[in-house]
Order: sequence, then structure tokens, then C-alpha cells
Amino acid sequence: MTWTTPLLYERLTWPEVRRAASEDRVCLIPAGTLEDHGPHLPLDADTRIASEICRRAAEEIPEEVMLLPPIIHGYTPHHMDFPGPITIGWDTFVRYCTDIGTSLARHGFKRILYLNGHGSNIPLVEMAARLVALDHPDVLAAAAFYLTSRESMKVIEEVRESELGGMGHACELETSIYLHLDPGAVDMDKAVDENSFPEGSNAWMDWSDGPLKLMPWWNAISRTGVHGDATKATAEKGKSLFEAAVSECVAFVRELRSKPLPVRWEPSERP
Repeated sequence: MTWTTPLLYERLTWPEVRRAASEDRVCLIPAGTLEDHGPHLPLDADTRIASEICRRAAEEIPEEVMLLPPIIHGYTPHHMDFPGPITIGWDTFVRYCTDIGTSLARHGFKRILYLNGHGSNIPLVEMAARLVALDHPDVLAAAAFYLTSRESMKVIEEVRESELGGMGHACELETSIYLHLDPGAVDMDKAVDENSFPEGSNAWMDWSDGPLKLMPWWNAISRTGVHGDATKATAEKGKSLFEAAVSECVAFVRELRSKPLPVRWEPSERP
């Protein structure tokens, strides 16, 4: 039996799923949403970017990954005044993500990684991973947002031209990556520079937000759907950012594979 490269979950037969589960692979699940990304980017930006990162990572380490289809729809109610977004209730979304993970655990997979591309999914995907691990104590389930590791943050600072706030949404970063992936789908003539978020010393919105979390209705902080400076995006920047995201994803997978599966100890007064 010869595997496809990368190993695509939906293309397997059930005997092949059984075999794959015995190989200690990491189930890699891209997650995103459909929502407005300014007048210049398609609605699928979050899902497309996360999916492409996961696919490329799976191609680099095909013996270590089982690639799942993306979770296309996410939690984005604050964007609903713009035409296009499809939002899933937070509790429905958490349960949906959890059910995917618990299904995989039921089939024998012990390592699961949700690679998320949508900011408002972050706490919900993290909760889903935690619930999978609680339901299946011998399973390692984790969640991550792309381009958040220390090495990735260095690359972001190397390529960015915008000030703080220039990499928030449909911004220099996301637009650059989409230009690298599919330049024909990006209309740079319509790209804008907009930063209307009321930033302060603790509440700001960039690729890494401030410690004070604040999220009003999107059209209370953006007229165009953009937060950041999309006009500074280039495909060259996108290539650097995308490659950093793929390397980061590979590192996430390998760290998850290197960790021992959890064993619950009896509580003791000494370690």
C-alpha cells in the first residue's frame, strides 16, 4: 500500500485510517472563517492561508502528518454588518471543533493540532483542544495561531514597513501572503490604509494584540473592513512570511510528536 503525499484524511479508506492511526502521526487541522477582508481580498483569506500553510507543512514532513480538510466557517459575529461573512455561534463552533478531535481520538489518533488562521477563533479553538484532551486523557491536542512563535515574530519585524496597527486584518501581512499564494485574486488598486482602532498603552490591534482585549463591532473601528496598511503588501514579503509560517507549523508538529503521551498520576505530597 502506497500513501499519497501529503496524506489526505478524506482520501483514505477505513483500513487505511486504521493503519495511519498506528503510525503516531499528528492530525493537522486548518481552521479559518469566511468574512470580509476589505475591498481587495477574497472572503476566504483566513481559511485559504491556514490551509495552504498546513498543506505545505504536510508536504515537507509527509511521514509525520495526517492532513485534515479545513474548518471553513468560524466565529465572526462582529463582522456581520459587512456583506459576506458566515458566522457560527461560539458554543456551536467549540463543540464542532471538539467533535472533530474526539472523532479522531476514537479512531486511535493520539496527537492533534488545530492550526488556526482567524483571530476570533483563537480562544475557541484552544478550548476545543483542551476539551478533546479532557475527554481522552491519553491524547495530546493542541491549538496554535500562525506566525506567533518567536522565530516568526522576527520575520514579521524584518519585512514590515507599517507602524504598530498596520498588521491587524486584511493588512500588510495577510495581503502579502495572499499576493504570494494567488496574486490574481488580489486587487491592489483597491487596497487601503486604515487604522481606526482606539489604541492605548494596553489595548492595541496588530498581529500580536495588546493585553487588554477589546473587540467591538467591526464597522465601529473600520469603514472598509481593513485594519492596517494593505498598501504596503508585496508578494516578496508574502513569500518570506509564508515560508516562516510553514517552518513554524513543521516545528509545532515535531514538538507535539516529541512529547510523551500524558499519563495521569495519583496526587502525591511530593513530586
